[in-house]
Amino acid sequence: MSITHQRMFSRQLFVGLALLLTLFATNRLAYGWNKPTHMAIGAIAYHDLQTASPQTAGRVAGLLKQHPYYQRQWLPLMDSLQLPAAQRDEYLFMLAARWPDDIRGRDPYHDRPTWHFINYVYAPKQGVARTDTTLATGETILQAYEQNRQLLTSPSPDSSKAVSLCWLFHLAGDVHMPLHTTALVDPQFPQGDKGGNLFRIKVMMSSPTSNLHSFWDGMLLHTDTYASVDSMAVGEQHEFARNQLPQLGNSGIMAWSKESFQLAQDNAYRSNTLQPGTSQEGSLLPPDYVATVRPIAQRQVALAGYRLADELVADLGS
Repeated sequence: MSITHQRMFSRQLFVGLALLLTLFATNRLAYGWNKPTHMAIGAIAYHDLQTASPQTAGRVAGLLKQHPYYQRQWLPLMDSLQLPAAQRDEYLFMLAARWPDDIRGRDPYHDRPTWHFINYVYAPKQGVARTDTTLATGETILQAYEQNRQLLTSPSPDSSKAVSLCWLFHLAGDVHMPLHTTALVDPQFPQGDKGGNLFRIKVMMSSPTSNLHSFWDGMLLHTDTYASVDSMAVGEQHEFARNQLPQLGNSGIMAWSKESFQLAQDNAYRSNTLQPGTSQEGSLLPPDYVATVRPIAQRQVALAGYRLADELVADLGS
């Protein structure tokens, strides 16, 4: 490669990084995983069911077609994208997984802001890390998940079951995002740091100040096209096959939330060695932080997809 080409490549790489960091910085109200990553979790569940229980995949897709948004939004979207029939059921899984974020602040009838997380208390300066103590926020992700599982297997109308399915898709993803289970409590954050949303960081010295939650939220994927999401899902299943994940033996959302809480302590906050910045200036992440936590995030996404598939078989596979 010539020096001119090297300079052009370096310039393109810098621009790409700047755009990525801008996405991190502007996502002030961070959710769980971002929407493309939630879609990938849905796609992983779809691929897994197509192999292990295609009848369950068909039943789930059939219920999702009874969703209140199917006729007025999802079907026209698939038509406009000219998705072939072979891809439409998978795309429905993708849309279901992101729907609870799509409606945040837009659909008060279905929106449930507190359902997306639980705030287990992590107060390392006091030696406290407890899953039997939470900051009060209203109904938590644990309660919401169980409520929607019960509704799914009840005599409720299929349209109601379709809404519950979307919540199960989404919450299975959210609970595997470590910062959706954690509130760091210390003198800087006496009321908790809202799962890292108040924990101000910078990825590089030249990058804008962002927050820890946004960083984790958008670490893996930023494009929500069918092709990009499906490619991520296929890659995740190749990289993290079921037989490589002994954690799959831990069943139930309570167990999953405790796994994520431990990951938050050990990896997201680095056993309380990661220092937050101020509201004006974020603290610089350690140089090895991204390389260390990215594989953890990828594994969590794979676990979420497989566990979601298992739950769907348990509830709808008979």
